[in-house]
Amino acid sequence: MAHFLGEFECKLDTKGRMVLPASLKKQMPEVEREGLVINRGLESHLVIYPRKEWDRIMDELSKLNTFEKKTREFVRKFMRGATELSLDSANRVLIPKALLEYANIDAEVVLASQFNKIELWAKDVYDAQWDDEGDDFAALAEEVMGNLKRRGDE
Repeated sequence: MAHFLGEFECKLDTKGRMVLPASLKKQMPEVEREGLVINRGLESHLVIYPRKEWDRIMDELSKLNTFEKKTREFVRKFMRGATELSLDSANRVLIPKALLEYANIDAEVVLASQFNKIELWAKDVYDAQWDDEGDDFAALAEEVMGNLKRRGDE
């Protein structure tokens, strides 16, 4: 599984295309062959997955019990807007208009690496998260990381 690193400011052209930063593309050598998948994030942002990671998530979702209403609702919401992306000859990807509207993305965006995926945020929304960070991050770190068991620890 890939673990991406970096935060990148990008601009969309008038057609909704974005150049994939070269240093991020280097971290995904298979992207030209396998492509990417983009969908809605859990907050007001988008998420870009390498195809292999998306397929892994789909395998996990396919194991859920679709006879349960909440499972069906979750899968529908998670899959809504999911779209394959491919790089054109100029290393650009075309972000679907409906997804741009969902995330209130205009022209300036931030790509934020998150382990095995990349979050795509409207720059102003992303920057606003850090405006009053202060001591909140220290408290959050203690709550999340301090003496708590994490997945895989037993």
